[in-house]
Amino acid sequence: MYVHGDNLLQKELHKTKYRDETARQYLLEIREEYNKWRTANEELKGPFVGESPRDEEIIRTRVEWLNQYKEFVDQQKYAEKFDSRSNLHSSILEEFIYYLFRDVAKSFNPEAVVGKSHTFKDLFINPSSYQDMVTEPNIKVEKKDHDFIIGVSIDASMICKGSDEPENHTLEVAAIAIECKTYLDKTMLEGSSGAAEQLKTRNPNAKYIVVAEWLKLSEHVNLQKYKVDQVYVLRKQKNTDREFRYLPTYQKNPIHEDVILHLYQMVRNHLTTNWEGSIEHRIERGFLL
Repeated sequence: MYVHGDNLLQKELHKTKYRDETARQYLLEIREEYNKWRTANEELKGPFVGESPRDEEIIRTRVEWLNQYKEFVDQQKYAEKFDSRSNLHSSILEEFIYYLFRDVAKSFNPEAVVGKSHTFKDLFINPSSYQDMVTEPNIKVEKKDHDFIIGVSIDASMICKGSDEPENHTLEVAAIAIECKTYLDKTMLEGSSGAAEQLKTRNPNAKYIVVAEWLKLSEHVNLQKYKVDQVYVLRKQKNTDREFRYLPTYQKNPIHEDVILHLYQMVRNHLTTNWEGSIEHRIERGFLL
């Protein structure tokens, strides 16, 4: 759930890295601001599954807090001390997405899966012999890491006829999967498209969304051929290498409220829409897709 907070804690407790005086001081400064940001987001409730006149105000408030915290952590001294491989900066967006959707997901069921997940991708039967096959299912489950999902945890028990020992598996299945990026380039988009296709092969009602701060795509990229359901560019801005973002001439856009509002509405609409898609249901209207 608290992806950014966990990342920060790992750095605070690391036995070999981030032990110098400067790193310790920077971590203390970030920890103080993080605790304020997390507390504020946890105390603010909503939006929920039922629409409310306060929904937009709540989301705008969360975005305002996100921009304030991002500006603090994105200071040049922190960016130079904790590079992109540390995921300190990128994990902020993942945790924000959790705060944004936590209450709407839990409105359906307190046990809903919300946050980073090892999601069910596929399963196959892999016995070592026919003798092995007739005594136990030998199910192997493939999983895929996702930055954020809204879904459900399913306990599955399988047993061969004539056997007394069931084989138990827990499958986390996504209704919504969101990948968070600092910037999105063509290689990343292709990877996300492949992940979206794999997800929908086993769960066709799922939605796969990419959320990035900046965009690094040229005009020669055909977005229509990719399998993702939507790409959000939160700053409405093309990517610039990090060293150029600290030049006095660089104008960095904020994370835009209207983009987050559109993202939220897309997710809530999907969660509250009837997914009925049987042939019998669709033939009544005369068109199937």
